[in-house]
Amino acid sequence: MKHIGITRNVDHLGRIVLPKELRDSLDLPAGTSMDISVEGDTILLKKHRPHDRCVFCGKEDPNAIVVNNVCVCSACLSKLREL
Repeated sequence: MKHIGITRNVDHLGRIVLPKELRDSLDLPAGTSMDISVEGDTILLKKHRPHDRCVFCGKEDPNAIVVNNVCVCSACLSKLREL
């Protein structure tokens, strides 16, 4: 993980402002949806990509297909074909 040497305070509503330079470099315009996860004592922010996870099992699969804006992983696709 790369440390960029910027510190921000959490405000009374729990918000943290990401510096403009960081938002610009990561292409995060206002209104960008973000996924928030926790690993130990680390908070991870990631651009939300609705097609990253299977709609049925929730797993990420690089071989998944998108059908009508819905992601289906290869395992669930195989199960659907059996029906």
